[in-house]
Amino acid sequence: MKRILYLVLVWLVASSFTTVHLMGDSTMAEKDLPKAGEERGWGMMLQNFLDPSQVNVINYAQNGRSTKSFIDLGLWDKVKAGLQAGDYVFIQFGHNDAKADDPARYAPAYGAYQENLRLFVRTALDKGAHPVLLTPVARRWFKDGVLDRNCHTDYPEAMKQVAEEFGIPLLDITTASLNWLEALGDAASRRYFMISTGKDDNTHTVAAGARKVTEMVCERIRTQLPELAKHLLHYDIVVSADGHGDYMSVQEAVNAIPDYSHQEITRVLIRKGVYKEEVTIPHTKFRVHFKGEDAENTILTYDKYAQKFWPGRDFTMGTSGSASIYIHASYITFEDLTFENTAGEGKEIGQAVAVFTDGDFLFFNRCRFLGNQDTLYTYGRFGKEGGIKRNYYKDCYIEGTTDFIFGPSIAYFQNCTIHSKKDSYVTAASTLEGQRYGYVFRDCKLTAAEGVTKCYLGRPWGAFAKTVFINCELGSHIRPEGWHDWEKEGKPNTKENSFYAEYGSYGPGARGPRVEWAHTLSQKELEDYSFEKVMYQQQDGIVWDPYNNR
Repeated sequence: MKRILYLVLVWLVASSFTTVHLMGDSTMAEKDLPKAGEERGWGMMLQNFLDPSQVNVINYAQNGRSTKSFIDLGLWDKVKAGLQAGDYVFIQFGHNDAKADDPARYAPAYGAYQENLRLFVRTALDKGAHPVLLTPVARRWFKDGVLDRNCHTDYPEAMKQVAEEFGIPLLDITTASLNWLEALGDAASRRYFMISTGKDDNTHTVAAGARKVTEMVCERIRTQLPELAKHLLHYDIVVSADGHGDYMSVQEAVNAIPDYSHQEITRVLIRKGVYKEEVTIPHTKFRVHFKGEDAENTILTYDKYAQKFWPGRDFTMGTSGSASIYIHASYITFEDLTFENTAGEGKEIGQAVAVFTDGDFLFFNRCRFLGNQDTLYTYGRFGKEGGIKRNYYKDCYIEGTTDFIFGPSIAYFQNCTIHSKKDSYVTAASTLEGQRYGYVFRDCKLTAAEGVTKCYLGRPWGAFAKTVFINCELGSHIRPEGWHDWEKEGKPNTKENSFYAEYGSYGPGARGPRVEWAHTLSQKELEDYSFEKVMYQQQDGIVWDPYNNR
């Protein structure tokens, strides 16, 4: 019975997955990067607009292909071999079929062109697939400021006839792109085409143009292909290290986010890849949702460190200058991303921050923070004039050696894994005097690397540090005393002024006895450590919903 249920489940998962096969020419095709420079085919963008867990896009389009050469060069055979029942076949030709002086590609509109389209459609239908015809993307042909709307002569109409003959969908991209170009005008439309790069090319698009065409395709999917439309996604900006997005670097994407967006949340997708760059999100770029393709394979990394000298200067970067990513903006969400500092460790390295947070209402969901000393700096603008800064970390993984979670912000860690790589200190809060909350860890798991056996839950970087662990599983690496006072000159009375507490700790690291100046929360006190109460501050009266982070 279990075997039958398993096979049914496998069948249901497989049957719900759809493949879209793309057949076309250079306006759709993959590009040989970086050789192709800024040129992009819209087929490179399509997967960004479809749920990858439900839809796979295979792009067979190639530069210079017509319906005739697509068949003659064996590309059609590859498409046929991969077609499965329920798949979609997007067919878009016309640019090269019209080249009458090239016998290898020429296919007359009301002759071989239509016959080739019929071949594609019949074969797809015989295999139980869904053929979809797309008229060609318009050329940007302006003369004296007037757009040539007949740039494809009879080919769009010839394609429409084939669609009507078989009763299949036709996505009229020719008309859509002509209307778009005409509305923009000659000057404004240049930025979307390769002519903007200095080439005499009004046919091929750069990334911005490829996105516009993809949006036109998706608009017609939404109205004409309802089953596929269920899987449509929308991101305002897509970052892809391999050129399949709007930008190839995260900082370029950040720079393109609208300033002072008080109403709209800007959604940014970061495709799988390693992005080695320093990233700064300024305070003007608030209300942004950054979504990685998956945390394991979407990595933002850099290698600055505190002991490194600033270029051309005779002083070092220091802790605050060592971060891989700086987040100065508020109302920012990060999902499924890894943040990393690969500088290493040692006296010659010192602190090396992966993430520096300086904004309010920051939500990190299913993220990883990788580093050594001082991995996560919840900076929060020191001093009362900086205002309260609140961070929320849910289902995250955070690793480091010494004080690898530190700073003055209010931070709530829920269901996170906190991994110590060295005998040292997990936290070093520097909660501001008079601030009721500092760090709260709830339902977290504290683990350690092999051989690590002596770690403190925390020590006070500032005299008024506040750190609380609630219902956390503590590994055997946590020292029985739990906490360190870190009293030194200029920082007296940390035992009296700091507040370190636990409730419901379990696991081998929960054994004691704890230092006498630590606290155990009562059931009544526990009520004050809900997410809502920790994040609500009377100074602003804001009730924060991190899942609608605006």
